[in-house]
Amino acid sequence: MSTPIPRPGEHLPGARPTVDPAHVREEVDALLARVREGASLPGAASTDQSVLLEQADLLERAHEVLVQALSTVDKI
Repeated sequence: MSTPIPRPGEHLPGARPTVDPAHVREEVDALLARVREGASLPGAASTDQSVLLEQADLLERAHEVLVQALSTVDKI
C-alpha cells in the first residue's frame, strides 16, 4: 500500500534541471537597473516613446527570466 508517488519531472530523461536563485536575482537586477537608467536619462522625457518601448522590452525580458525560473522549479 505504500506505492511511491512520482515527483514532477522524474519521468523526464537526463539530468534534473536546477535553478540558481542568485543568478536569477543578478539577471533581473541588471535588467531593472537598465530600466532605471533609461528613466533617469537627461534630456529624455519619461513620455518619450522610444524610452518607454525600451523600458517595456527590458521589463518583458526580466519577466521571462522569472517565468523560466519558475517553470524550471516546477519540473524539479
